[in-house]
Amino acid sequence: MSKLLEMKNITKRFPGVLANDNIDFSLEKGNVHSLLGENGAGKSTLMSVLSGLYKQDEGEIYIKGEKTNFNSPNDAIKNGIGMVYQHFMLIPRLTVIENIILGIKQDNEPFINEKKAAREIQEIADKYGMDIDPYAKVWQLSVGEQQRVEIIKALYRGAEILILDEPTAVLTPQEIVELFNMVEQLLKEDKAIIFISHKIEEVRNISDKITVLREGKKIGTVDATASKEKLAQMMVGREVVFTVDKDTVSLGKEVLKLENVEAQNNKGLKALDKVSFEIHRGEIYGIAGVDGNGQSELIEVIAGLRKADNGSVKFLNEDITNKDPRTILRKGVAHIPEDRQVCGLVMDMDIKENMVMQDYHEAPHCNGSFMDWNYITKHTNDLIDQYNIKAPSEKSEARNLSGGNQQKLILARELHREPELLLAMHPTRGLDVGAIEYVHEKLLEARKEGRAILFVSTELDEIMNISDRMAVIYEGKIMGEVKPEEVTKEEVGLMMAGTKKEELK
Repeated sequence: MSKLLEMKNITKRFPGVLANDNIDFSLEKGNVHSLLGENGAGKSTLMSVLSGLYKQDEGEIYIKGEKTNFNSPNDAIKNGIGMVYQHFMLIPRLTVIENIILGIKQDNEPFINEKKAAREIQEIADKYGMDIDPYAKVWQLSVGEQQRVEIIKALYRGAEILILDEPTAVLTPQEIVELFNMVEQLLKEDKAIIFISHKIEEVRNISDKITVLREGKKIGTVDATASKEKLAQMMVGREVVFTVDKDTVSLGKEVLKLENVEAQNNKGLKALDKVSFEIHRGEIYGIAGVDGNGQSELIEVIAGLRKADNGSVKFLNEDITNKDPRTILRKGVAHIPEDRQVCGLVMDMDIKENMVMQDYHEAPHCNGSFMDWNYITKHTNDLIDQYNIKAPSEKSEARNLSGGNQQKLILARELHREPELLLAMHPTRGLDVGAIEYVHEKLLEARKEGRAILFVSTELDEIMNISDRMAVIYEGKIMGEVKPEEVTKEEVGLMMAGTKKEELK
């Protein structure tokens, strides 16, 4: 096979950080070459150099044997390179069509031909099995649907090399199958894929070759036959435990109770249909389901971010239905939101400002009318160390952190408050194996301390591994409540597809 791409001795520096240190990387036609590593290892930075977003400080890039210089993303696009970023480059108020054709010159046409663009977009979507409405506004789409828009945008612009940055982090199990099928089709057309991920098993399943990065350095390149234990050790530099070891914990009093809760989604359609369950102290209660079946609306109703149309939400036996978010927060509810960049952080603020945005008006973070920055700085640095947040200092802006380190910032802020109830919406999404292991340890530690945790995930293995009890949600309805040890993955899968618990054989 001929080499489609070669990156030689790529080095990229940021103030205080050596993000890529003399890295070599190559790609052949018809191959999937994965980049595996912890968050902050330099994977996305290396590919941002390839996609023209960053300029390397040292090193050379060759496309089809010809040395190439990229001064902008447009240069990369012209060379057949399309990157689908982990954090979408979409304008929420524009339609799918407008986002995809934005910046593309229309040949000999004075006006944008939306019908033609919609037809071409639909052809790509149909070809690769992606369900999307070209005329929908992006803000109305689920996270998974927005990901599809980004993939279609790259293909629409003629990508020959498709870079997928943590693509499955926002996809449902069914959508992951669709993505992998799409990849197989692209490979048949002699295209090539660079697959950035921290998920070892999916990398082993889809790759021809795997290159592992750690702390900005290339550790090595191996075949996909390498064991998950070897890959994990290459990633984090130590042995990693893949199973959650839970102690038996006695349930305390009821912390949260939902009775017949109903709510609408952003399109005005019913998202929650008579949802009822309760959670006790010392319990991790999982919500399993395919993304987009009411999980987001459920968390938002409990957190006060979305109005319930009917039913009640009780916290420690007090009715908090439709209370404002700050009131609910101050009563002892913490929230890890679904989208860390939209709801979890203020991207232009630095780490210490984001760390205290909920407590800045209360002692010891303030002294009377003035904020105590000496205390806040010490407090933030303690949490940076405790949660292993990789950043030059507490003054670093949130937008300059990797996705995993942004998530760690939110985890640190929410868990250090020692809440009575933690609403954890995809708390490990986008994290590497080492960070996931750490998050699970922190959640189990909180559980042992008697806290109640509502854990929402589309990762079925994870939710069955960590939950004490779990409910399965489908089209806004609870299909049943089970204990993970008393049910099979296949049975849960049937419930996720709409089979009620009592209908299981």
